[in-house]
Amino acid sequence: MPDFLRRLIAPPTAAVERDLVRLRLDEREIDVLRVRDPRARRIKLSVDERGARLTLPLRASLVSGERFLLEHRHWLGEQLARYQDEDDEPGLQRGVPGWLPLRGERLPLRWSEGRYARLQVDADGAELQLPARAGDAAIARALREFYEAQARADVGRWLPKYLPSLPRAPARVRLKVMSSQWGSLAPDGSMALDLALVLGRPSAFEYVLVHELCHLLQANHSPAFWREVEARFPAWRAERDYFHAQGRRLKAQLRRLLS
Repeated sequence: MPDFLRRLIAPPTAAVERDLVRLRLDEREIDVLRVRDPRARRIKLSVDERGARLTLPLRASLVSGERFLLEHRHWLGEQLARYQDEDDEPGLQRGVPGWLPLRGERLPLRWSEGRYARLQVDADGAELQLPARAGDAAIARALREFYEAQARADVGRWLPKYLPSLPRAPARVRLKVMSSQWGSLAPDGSMALDLALVLGRPSAFEYVLVHELCHLLQANHSPAFWREVEARFPAWRAERDYFHAQGRRLKAQLRRLLS
């Protein structure tokens, strides 16, 4: 049967359904986003900066989902508390000297008035120049442009040494704010990297780049894939542990800076 006929008579793909579930947690109530996803294979509970999310496969009943949620409410409370602690860290205040995270360090940040909104690094730390009437959006834009430029410089420095052993280069590299992932490689060869990577230590950023480049060789996480990673970046386990320990903090820092 021709492909176009198969597509015409195939049943439509089930849509993702979303609603909210109210959950009593200690002395408060929270909303949990419940998602019925046809791609899901098991019930899953996750937490990120947007809140709690309960994912159900099509075959799972609502009752089983609520039971799963109740069974894991203590874990859920701990995860939400960790995000709350990270969000309590003070962010930037306009005109007030502070600190700017970059490559695992904290640079002294000073403010000045200028014709354009821009952020630059010098021997004394970082300076954020702003027009007198610039608002919060201009600050966030200047911070994002600065971090994107820094991240692209890092990728441009590391990429050439890995390309000779690869079948091709990435089609393109995009920097974006990612909720849970640190990187991804699309089937067309385009790579996405989390902008928060440039806030952490450079070796961790380089590991993520190598990880995604190795998907050009193995589009999976099989033993063969990890052998490719090991051959190019033997210390990858230490960087994975770093993300387990510091990953949420890095993502929370970027979220505060750009909010």
